[in-house]
Formats: sequence, structure tokens, C-alpha cells
Amino acid sequence: MKKILLIEDNADIRSNTAEILELSNYKVVVAENGKAGVKLALQFEPDLIICDIMMPVLDGYGVLHAVHKNEMLSNIPFIFLTAKTERNDFRKGMEMGADDYITKPFTASELLNAVDSRIKKLELLKQQLQPGITGFQTLLQTSKGDGDFEKLAEDRPINKYKKDQIIYSEGNHPHRLYYVKTGKIRTYKINENGKELITELYAPGDFFGYIALLEDAAYKDSAAAMESSELVNIPREDFDQLIGNNREIAQKFLKLLAKNISEKEEQLVNIAYNSLRKKVANALLVLQKKLNHDGMKHEMISMSRGNLANVAGTAKESLIRTLSDFRSEGLINVLEDGNIQILEMSRLENLIN
Repeated sequence: MKKILLIEDNADIRSNTAEILELSNYKVVVAENGKAGVKLALQFEPDLIICDIMMPVLDGYGVLHAVHKNEMLSNIPFIFLTAKTERNDFRKGMEMGADDYITKPFTASELLNAVDSRIKKLELLKQQLQPGITGFQTLLQTSKGDGDFEKLAEDRPINKYKKDQIIYSEGNHPHRLYYVKTGKIRTYKINENGKELITELYAPGDFFGYIALLEDAAYKDSAAAMESSELVNIPREDFDQLIGNNREIAQKFLKLLAKNISEKEEQLVNIAYNSLRKKVANALLVLQKKLNHDGMKHEMISMSRGNLANVAGTAKESLIRTLSDFRSEGLINVLEDGNIQILEMSRLENLIN
């Protein structure tokens, strides 16, 4: 049962609001002023705080400030319950970090819709985010509503890219977010000797280019189409609005970026210290996970040997020899068209380094 702290100095409103919430299966504790409310928040550890603005002792703005200053309470969704309807009042509250407003007088459905919406978003935000595109899509879903993250790419022009066509280059500054409608995209870096290392792979349904947008910095790698692809370009202004309307979303993006950094560090360690067989096995497993979204165990991996070598961080000739060994051992099957089918995923995962 979710817990709600209601802070309201008007006894009738406090009683009626609490009754509505309790009838909807929420556990409710109440406080008659802001100071008492902050104390109760520390004791009760609610999932949501609903707070009036105009109160004695400590007003709603003071409560919000105190809540955000306390590490234990700072991520709790906060809804203002107020009769103040001036634009400046709304703006002040939202700038301080309030998540929503309910204006008095209100109906039971208005109250419950606002509460249910915040509780659902809280649940999504509590989920463990995965690095890369999976975690980003979870955040988009959280911010836009169930299944609505794809709407960000709806009704926008589609740009077509040929195989190996550059989408953006390292050092350029970002102006848009990209969504893959069809095809496959790779991001990569090239060292001083001209050797390419693939840093990430994207398939239909994936967004990319968001790290540079979040950092407000130049791209740290380049992007190109691995095959004929269709991309939707989403203006930076729309992306900024997406992440700017919810402070929890922004906090989760910071954690997601940290996980992306950890993932890249692990990739570099694997390339530096793993054996050739382990490098190739890891590359196949990465491709199976990232480019085959339906999770089918025996889905084909379609990629040129050059690109696969760049994912593994090895020479093309060494990759081909290792694939031949894996085929002889019954770990994979290589078809006439060059596509690769993983037959023994657990054995690939558990290869001795």
C-alpha cells in the first residue's frame, strides 16, 4: 500500500481529501501545518507528499525547500494543493521542484488522476536502469507515459542514409536526437593509425546521439549507417523539453550516463586483456543482445566481417579464423550468405579467457 503525506491547515479539506485517498487504497497521514508536515515526512517516509501553500508556521514553499534539502526525502514526488492560481505562483513552485499542482476546488477524479500519475512514474523511476538504449527508452516511457516514447518520433520527416554514409562526425556539435526507423547504425572512434573501434550499435526502435545533447558538448565519436537506413531527426528543443519537465528524469539521466561510462570502461578492459577467442565470443553476444530485439535465441547476426572485427577490437583475418574454429566446435553456424547463428550461447558466455 502506497503512503501519502497530506499537509493542509483547513480541517474540512484535510479530512475530505484524506478520505478520498483512503477509499482508493492509499495509506494517509495528515499534518495541520508545514513544520509538523516536515517532521512527519521524516518519520513516515511517504511515497508522495500533497501540500497546501498558504499555511501558518511554515508555508508550502518552505516545506518543499526543506524536503529537497533532506537527502532521504529529496526524490519524493511533491504535489501542491492550492487556491492560488496566479501564473507567478505556479512558476515559482515548479522552479523550486514541485511535480504538479491541484487547484482548489477540485474533484475526486482530478485528485486521484494526479496522484496515480505520480505514483506510476515513481514506480518506473525506481526500476533499475540498464546502460545504453534500454535505459534511455525506460526514461522516455517514464516521462511521456506508457508506450508513448515512440510518439516523440511520430509525424516527423524521415531521412534516408545509404550504407556507410556518415550521420555525424566526432567533434561536431549536436543539434538533434536521432531515432532509428529502419536499418542499423554504428557509432565508432578511429585511432591515429586509422583503425576503427565500434563504440555502440543501434537497431530499429533505438534513439541515439543523446549523450552529447545531455553533456552539451561535441560528439566524442562518429555515427554511420551499417546498411540502408531510415532515421527520424528530433530537434534538440523537443529533447530538452522532454527531460526538463521532471527533476527525477534528470537525476536518472545522470545515473544512466555513469552506467554508460562503466560499460565503455568494461569494453576497453575486455579488448585490452581478453584472449582473441573471448573477444570474438563477447562481440557475438553483444550483437545478439543489441541488434535482435525480439530475444530469439537463434536469430541471425547479419554484419560484415570488418564491422564485426571492429566490435571485437581485433584484425579481420583473426576474426575469420576464430569464427571458423567456433563453427568447427559447434558454437555457431555460418550460413552461405555470411550470416551467423549462435547455437551454444551458454558455452560462448562461459569461454575460458
